[in-house]
Amino acid sequence: MNSCQHLAIIMDGNGRWAKAQGKPRTAGHLVGADNVRTIAIAANDLGVKYLTLYAFSTENWKRSSDEVGYIMKLPSYFFKRYMQEFLDRNFKLNIIGEMNRLPKATQDVLNYGIESSMNNTGLNLNICMNYGSQREITLAAMKYAKDVVDGKASLDISEEEFSGYLMTSGFPPVDFLIRTSGELRISNYLLWQIAYAELEFVPESWPEFTPDVLKRCLDDYYSRDRRFGGVNK
Repeated sequence: MNSCQHLAIIMDGNGRWAKAQGKPRTAGHLVGADNVRTIAIAANDLGVKYLTLYAFSTENWKRSSDEVGYIMKLPSYFFKRYMQEFLDRNFKLNIIGEMNRLPKATQDVLNYGIESSMNNTGLNLNICMNYGSQREITLAAMKYAKDVVDGKASLDISEEEFSGYLMTSGFPPVDFLIRTSGELRISNYLLWQIAYAELEFVPESWPEFTPDVLKRCLDDYYSRDRRFGGVNK
């Protein structure tokens, strides 16, 4: 049976879910933040070792300043409410993205989460904040080029070696990518890391994405025949 060591999720549909409930978009983001805790625990219970969640993309800055400002305050709410529980569960928090472009107060909260859990050995909970995959690959290429110029790297490099320049260095490739809310696109997310991932697009919005839906998706994943370009006899 397939194993799902690394699960990635595009958490889509918070705002549309809230509007359908007659609520402001920010209400959807709050419910979505709480659901991160629910799904992280469920994923861990289902044997996932790395859970990577798309929280805020480099393109999300285009949204209204009120919505962006609210999202930037969510980490403070989230970690005050759930960080101790995550520590008790041995979860390790990692942030993927250009944190230096986030408000300082947001950076401080995220750094607190990283430092508090850095020695934990359980589920790696990876939150993508101010992340875009094309930007990630560009930055990796720049680092590699500098190492070549400085004599620290050879022009002859393998895909595995190049992956060490990415923000996900040290993590295994993504096995399974789920996008919620019915959208059928990748949206500049983990383009390198999902090269051989299985994909699933579900109609449920992120606030509606329950542990039962997660199990349904994983059951479907386990039933698939992953060949990685080869042929299974």
